Amino acid sequence: MAKLVETFPCVPSTERGRGILIAGDPKSDSILYCNGRSVLIRSLQRPQDVEVYGEHGYAATVARYSPNGEWIASADVSGTVRVWGTHNGFVLKNEFRVLAGRIDDLQWSSDGLRIVASGDGKGKSLVRAFAWDSGNTMGDFDGHSRRALSCAFKPTRPFRIATCGEDFLVNFYDGPPFKFHSSHRQVTSLVNDTDTEHSNFVNCIRYSPDGSKFITVSSDKKGTIYDGKTGDKIGELASEDGHKGSIYAVSWSPDGQRVLTVSADKSAKVWEVSEDGSVGSVIKTLTFTESGGAEDMLVGCLWQNDHLITVSLGGTMSLFSADDMDKPPLLLSGHIKNVTSLAVFGTNQKTILSCSYDGLIVKWLQGVGYSCKLQMKDNTKIKRLAATESGILLSGFDNKVWRIPFTDNEFGAAEHIDIGHQPLDISIAVDSPEYTALVSFDSGVVLLNGLNILSKMDLGFAVAASVISPDGKEAIVGGQDGKLHVYSVSDDNSLKEEAVLEKHRGAVTVIRYSPDLTMFASGDANREAVVWDRETKQVKLNNMLFHTARINSLAWSPNNTMVATGSIDTCVIVYEVDKPASNRITVRNAHLGGVNAVAFVDECTVASSGEDASVRLWLIEPQ
Repeated sequence: MAKLVETFPCVPSTERGRGILIAGDPKSDSILYCNGRSVLIRSLQRPQDVEVYGEHGYAATVARYSPNGEWIASADVSGTVRVWGTHNGFVLKNEFRVLAGRIDDLQWSSDGLRIVASGDGKGKSLVRAFAWDSGNTMGDFDGHSRRALSCAFKPTRPFRIATCGEDFLVNFYDGPPFKFHSSHRQVTSLVNDTDTEHSNFVNCIRYSPDGSKFITVSSDKKGTIYDGKTGDKIGELASEDGHKGSIYAVSWSPDGQRVLTVSADKSAKVWEVSEDGSVGSVIKTLTFTESGGAEDMLVGCLWQNDHLITVSLGGTMSLFSADDMDKPPLLLSGHIKNVTSLAVFGTNQKTILSCSYDGLIVKWLQGVGYSCKLQMKDNTKIKRLAATESGILLSGFDNKVWRIPFTDNEFGAAEHIDIGHQPLDISIAVDSPEYTALVSFDSGVVLLNGLNILSKMDLGFAVAASVISPDGKEAIVGGQDGKLHVYSVSDDNSLKEEAVLEKHRGAVTVIRYSPDLTMFASGDANREAVVWDRETKQVKLNNMLFHTARINSLAWSPNNTMVATGSIDTCVIVYEVDKPASNRITVRNAHLGGVNAVAFVDECTVASSGEDASVRLWLIEPQ
């Protein structure tokens, strides 16, 4: 059997020029955020405690706890809201098609009986309030002509709903049943010729905990405060020490006396709001710079009990203490896009390197989690990663192979070489002098020493995968026709074909040597894996046909007894070499969307990664 022992989760999906929304459990320190089709539940006290809800058919956009913490409502880009339980396997309560387009925000009423959602749609259908159990609509929401970016439910009676959006409007509705009451738009003062309302997208709107007031923040760098019952404007956030860029999100403190805002100017600010709401003054500016680039812009925030949480465009979540804002924040980071490759090394505490499609390399420590990251410049797309304890080799979708020195917590400067072809696969002879590397392309292979080309050979067939032995003396190249070509590597770095092995019925996708070099294993696009005896070139374990789709990755256990495979069918399967293939251990739904990479951390722990942008560690207990 297999048991999940650790998760290195993805971070919230972000979009430049847009704010994102994260939410908290009113009764604990758990938060909710979305990435792809997944809704993640994460503990702030124990960041490695992560649960994932993956039942949306489309990319999820926002999720919120019910007031009693027993239910979660989550929405997606199709306009669907799903209401599901927080316990006992996330049992689905209801599913409603609420809007005709993407839902950007939703909130529960304080009695837990109603939900309001806002976003994109057709005609007037940009905001809708409905009963959480029946889906019955509760009122009409006229007034918006463009996407409604945010909505807020007054937490006390009499209930009110406030909304804002891309039409620069802040609309106010009373009820239930809810109906349009008033609208705030840009007005030019005849006295001092200044704008008294928002003049750009209004990105976020939030009620104070006692319902006495609500606040809006906008891309015009302003924050405006309104009376919670009447909807009348009563004050503004002071321009002195204010934000210098678009304000994307706002969150109230639990006592309703302060607010937290985040901006494209890469800063977060804590404001003291006067009791009558007439003015908000900056009392603390929180700055965070990781790379100095655009990914440091802050696009989301949450004031969760004693935590101040900010989210950068690069996905990094910074956890500040509300009691000691001068204390350096705890950083929680990870991948936003699908993780394509993994590498594991180290003796006691294992180091795991993961690489995602968008060119982000993250270092994780077993038992600890996130350590540090490196973002490749110029948004270099990464497809393959091979690593040793001293350096990393990367290949992407251009003709370049990158080399990055790696020591302790530091990534060195990246250098590259153009091999003249798009690399398909990359492997390192870890026991050879200066780490000889084999890089395959569509019709041949290149042998590298560092970033120097030792030889380049056209093999005369369509290449699909390749591997070089740890000592650098042998190479195996798999073809699109399913054949394995075994080559010896001579002293002059040329390849001599020694054997051609035929067993696969689909293009070979991955080949790996066993650590003791007595065997190698291969997988193909026709869902089959094969273990071979290296000396006799005979099949040692076959009938490994339990995936239902293409095999993307394969790894050997350090003691040579097990082989793990990962597939786009979302499963990880572990085979014991000395037992029939039917005696397998299967991890189903290991990664939503498919498994891209697997690697053994130790004799009984497998790391996997996939389309859900997360890395997971599984404890394998052979039967």
